[in-house]
Amino acid sequence: MTHDLLRSTSLRDLIKLSSFKRKRISSYDKSGGNLDMVFIKPGEKTTIFNVDGPGCINHIWTTQMVNNAKFWPRHIIIRMWWDDEETPSVECPLGDFFGLGHGDKQNFVSEPLQMSPQNGKAFNSWWVMPFKNHARIEIENDNPTSLIPDSNFLLKKKPGIMFYYYVDYELFDSWPEDETLIGYFHAQFNRVDYKKDLLINPDSGKKYNILEWQMLAGKNTRENGGYDRNHFILKAKGKGHYVGCNINIDNFPFPLKRRLYNWPGEGDDMIFIDDDIGGEPTLYGTGTEDYVNTAFCPQEKYSAPYHGVIKGGGFNWEGKITYYRYHIQDPIPFEKAIEVTIEHGHNNHRGDDWATTAYWYQLEPHAPFPPFPSREDRNPRKDLNWLHGLLKVGVILLKCLGFTAAVFAAIKILTWIKIV
Repeated sequence: MTHDLLRSTSLRDLIKLSSFKRKRISSYDKSGGNLDMVFIKPGEKTTIFNVDGPGCINHIWTTQMVNNAKFWPRHIIIRMWWDDEETPSVECPLGDFFGLGHGDKQNFVSEPLQMSPQNGKAFNSWWVMPFKNHARIEIENDNPTSLIPDSNFLLKKKPGIMFYYYVDYELFDSWPEDETLIGYFHAQFNRVDYKKDLLINPDSGKKYNILEWQMLAGKNTRENGGYDRNHFILKAKGKGHYVGCNINIDNFPFPLKRRLYNWPGEGDDMIFIDDDIGGEPTLYGTGTEDYVNTAFCPQEKYSAPYHGVIKGGGFNWEGKITYYRYHIQDPIPFEKAIEVTIEHGHNNHRGDDWATTAYWYQLEPHAPFPPFPSREDRNPRKDLNWLHGLLKVGVILLKCLGFTAAVFAAIKILTWIKIV
């Protein structure tokens, strides 16, 4: 008979009765009142789950009340430890862990992760997280300015956040006999601001022309060191399988002369597995939008179980973009190691800001994670909505008035803005 931990959870399988014990840890008010949350002061860490196994977490829900704390989903940190680990298997900003970066929240639906109404205020994870001996989940408030209403006088504020949560889990009488069947859940955040566009072909030393910049931009090969400039979504060692990621791109409009068509994709995904690490990719893709199972520079918001576009960017793809691709039906196994990478623009020539969260299962121990970025290094770039607006107005003026009249109108508008 199959162990309850290894059972399926399709609708058809609900007719199969199980013997595990359903449990929950939540933030309910232990006094019987209605303050159903925990208060976490700035700089404070709070353990919200601390349970002996064998068991398995299969649902986490949380919402928060936070004031005076811009980008707080990047500043609250979630960490998870399984069994007797000294270092966490999950270390990630809260918003990025639940599927959306940029220090933002927004409604979307995928199979393993969702942000729910209103405006993404409720975060849900359905990732399955088994543990044999022990599991611990910690929340850190790394926002120094966060404020919440004082429970004694609601108009008054005090430092901290209100953190509401459920952690739904199962307890078993035993662990499966074949322990090699059970991978432990992992999640890792990586953020890199590439800052400057590469305007010169690194092979020839010549400046890219506009056509090369937009579409061609040289060649990325192992021989010329191009693969090493790819954005790393995941580096892991051990036996396991990679189950996907979310990708957050902040796309600046500069330099304008190079970004007349400011699509930030065209970066191929390259996944190196086991003995292929250091050589050619085991799995080689054809473009950023192709890896996330969309096509031809999408901007339309779209939610599917395993792929989607949560943010499509603004005018000319500028600003905040978020994609996800979850390998639920097609997990990518590795026996010794895996490196999941993607180009930031074809030939890694674009200077956009990239933040990714990778999810995978593996046997322990896992390789040490890279140092977790500081609060400053996790902060998103500042929005340039005003510039996006001006560019959009400029295009409309060109279409309606022609070049000379559009220039004259633009000068008038800019002069009026300066006067105001």
